[in-house]
Amino acid sequence: MGRSSKEVGINMIRVAIVEDFDLIREDLCELIDRQTDMEVVWQAASGQAAVEQAGAEAADIILMDIEMETSNAGIVATEQIRDRNQEQKVIFLTIHETNPMIISAMGTGAVDYVVKGCSEENILNHIRNAYEGRPVMESRIQETVMREYTRLQRSEKSLLFFINNVSQLTSAERELVRLLLEGKKVREIAQIRCVEMITVKTQIKGLLRKFGCARTKEIVLMIQELNISHLFCSQS
Repeated sequence: MGRSSKEVGINMIRVAIVEDFDLIREDLCELIDRQTDMEVVWQAASGQAAVEQAGAEAADIILMDIEMETSNAGIVATEQIRDRNQEQKVIFLTIHETNPMIISAMGTGAVDYVVKGCSEENILNHIRNAYEGRPVMESRIQETVMREYTRLQRSEKSLLFFINNVSQLTSAERELVRLLLEGKKVREIAQIRCVEMITVKTQIKGLLRKFGCARTKEIVLMIQELNISHLFCSQS
């Protein structure tokens, strides 16, 4: 009797599933495990659990819900996962399709964004294409992202700022920017984050280098002018 494709050791797509609704998560696991070229390597029911699992075992593709223990848990988890390992590709699979949510999610460095309710074959197609390095975002998602890029494309500096700086910030740097946008001073930031002032000053120096600015006020002004403050929304 011949062995199945999985048994002969073909190059399997290692998929992780992050979804807090048990039935949906179980259905997705069954769908993936029915494929001869895919396998579920781990699953999680919360963003925090996903961060822990991703740290223990890397997946090729992570299907990530957004609203779980908090309204943006999947976005926060993706930032943290990609901080540790940018080789792990994230596809958001969510019910949310508002423009701010799409932009915030794709700003994490995710490769695709799929709205729940599509066919199983469509989900599988997104996974396979993302794995091959040619993700196929739906036209609605592409248009939203491209409109954002077009808005930022008022100058080459704006576009480069968005692509090369914002999307590459660590979760700690994003939090620091958020606090600066709220008008917090170094001493207040140190108290909020329970760290020494010297630590905050060191992190600010790193931010200034990334943004090519001399003062934090310049960073705040640039973000406000580009109207991308929502990318640094509270992660609580």
